[in-house]
Amino acid sequence: MQHKLNISKRLLAIARMVDKSSSIIDVGCDHALLDIYLSQNKQIKNAIASDIKEGAINQAKKNVLISNVNNVDVRLGDGLNVLNEADLVDTIVISGMGSQKIISILKENNTWLKKINTIIIQSNKDNYNIRKAITSMGYYIKDESLVEERQIIYVIIKFEKGKLKYSNKQLRYGPVLLKRKDDLFIKMIKAQVSKNDVIIKKLPFSKLFLKVSLKIKNFNLKKEIR
Repeated sequence: MQHKLNISKRLLAIARMVDKSSSIIDVGCDHALLDIYLSQNKQIKNAIASDIKEGAINQAKKNVLISNVNNVDVRLGDGLNVLNEADLVDTIVISGMGSQKIISILKENNTWLKKINTIIIQSNKDNYNIRKAITSMGYYIKDESLVEERQIIYVIIKFEKGKLKYSNKQLRYGPVLLKRKDDLFIKMIKAQVSKNDVIIKKLPFSKLFLKVSLKIKNFNLKKEIR
């Protein structure tokens, strides 16, 4: 009997980005909850759930066993190094990491990208560099979404193979998010403005250049939500 899994709002938003019948590798899978959910809901052909932490992998294996799924392969290893030539993955999922780590994982193993049609990213910060780096690898931004959980707004970006040119503004705020400008987008921008205002007030006069830079940034941010 299969133990049905409930997952967080963040993981659910990532799951919604995964195309039906995909073969995925979930890098930094933690406890493989996303992969088990996708399997139970018959959304994927198979998943490789990888993580560098042995404790996380041991728990992931227990979760797979308890959940009674047979198409999730749990592997201990760094990034895409767990893959071998027999693996027919078409989708990479990386979530819960910083931008530099995500970019380095993709760049260090870029030979695998020839087989990858879709990359789904949820970075903990600096989505500008995520968009810039991955679009320069021969992908375009297919979709984006925002989800709020525990008072944190997460950005999820789906890239697909292909090329599109983006402005600096689109790379910074997200071309899809800019088109939608939904309530969470507005809330996210307002939060950034408030954060910058606090920094501006605390900066001494000797940091005048930084103060002016932040004020200009806030002016541009406010323009996006008018």
